[in-house]
Amino acid sequence: MTATGEDRSMQAQDRVARFCEEYDLDGDPAYRVLDLAAEVGEVAADAAKSAEYGAAPEKLAVSEDELGDALFSLLATAEALNVDAEEALETSLAKYERRLEATGEAGSDRE
Repeated sequence: MTATGEDRSMQAQDRVARFCEEYDLDGDPAYRVLDLAAEVGEVAADAAKSAEYGAAPEKLAVSEDELGDALFSLLATAEALNVDAEEALETSLAKYERRLEATGEAGSDRE
């Protein structure tokens, strides 16, 4: 039986949690947040460099490996904070949907 996208996304946080436990990689939430910022920074660095710092946006490229590192770090952060990543995503999607319906824009100054 093939897992649906929803099943896989729910399993991802559990997979990261098991991996961290197996390899003794559990971390304090503050460390996890700092690691997440560093990993997202590496994604941004890939993007900036590949797009020649904005001069060639059509050349933008980010490695799958760096995106994977950022996703791993995000899920490890959620786990360290006892946040269900799938529930957090659903909350976020509902927020964006409300904004789009109310204003036609997904972005907001702050809610």
